[in-house]
Amino acid sequence: MATLVEPPNGIRPRGKQYYSMWETVFEVDSKYVPIKPIGRGAYGVVCSSINRETNEKVAIKKINNVLENKIDALRTLRELKLLRHIRHENVIALKDVMLPVHRTSFKDVYLVYELMDTDLHQIIKSTQPLSNDHCKYFIFQLLRGLNYLHSANILHRDLKPGNLLVNANCDLKICDFGLARTSRGNEQFMTEYVVTRWYRAPELLLCCDNYGTSIDVWSVGCIFAEILGRKPIFPGTECLNQLKLIISVLGSQNDTDLKFIDNPKARRYIKTLPYARGVHLSHLYPHADPLAIDLLLRMLVFDPTKEN
Repeated sequence: MATLVEPPNGIRPRGKQYYSMWETVFEVDSKYVPIKPIGRGAYGVVCSSINRETNEKVAIKKINNVLENKIDALRTLRELKLLRHIRHENVIALKDVMLPVHRTSFKDVYLVYELMDTDLHQIIKSTQPLSNDHCKYFIFQLLRGLNYLHSANILHRDLKPGNLLVNANCDLKICDFGLARTSRGNEQFMTEYVVTRWYRAPELLLCCDNYGTSIDVWSVGCIFAEILGRKPIFPGTECLNQLKLIISVLGSQNDTDLKFIDNPKARRYIKTLPYARGVHLSHLYPHADPLAIDLLLRMLVFDPTKEN
């Protein structure tokens, strides 16, 4: 639980309160009353809170020492710039950004989001049964939110179960826009890390210079399969192993399907892999609705130029 504490320097600025959770001190606007910590990551700590002015429950994310690391600062800036313009029921809402007491010497950033109950990763690894209707509703909402982002020329670039928040009503919202970018056509983005490996599209694994919305669609396919099977479909240990796992399921690709690879070394590597017949997804997921398998086949396409 959150504990009200004195300011670290003993001086309480007007309009601020200090709370301690998980050995972390939160400096929050007085209208917020933190309840308890609900998550921790490399960035810092997230706590649930109540806005006393509206009686609304929210999540406060404290990003520690945000300016010490250029990459962390850039990710935070991207999230702020994008979420302040995005309004969709399947995308997490940024409610507030708390202004620091000293704008020239602050270290931490506090972002306030709508509060959700859990994430899809926790649901998948739980023992809770997931029906066909659950699966349909989750994927419908994910595609609906993604269609909105893509229509606004936004690539999320890090879709995975842990970045999909869910509440008790099974409402789903896309979160974590630290790697997202705006795109207006085929642009070269490959100067930085994108997409957690297990959800990474072939064109990213093969170091293609240009990519587009297909990378997010591939990630959705991997998430879809993970809901159906309750485990990742391509749990690669490193990039080359990831490619081998993909080929083992989708089967070896012909020369036409490899034309999109603009890196000659990458194309040669794919051709050296042992022949694989592939596995039909209906065999991997025998209890899945045939329509779900059909949709999944349209998402997990090796050649992004052939996406259905």
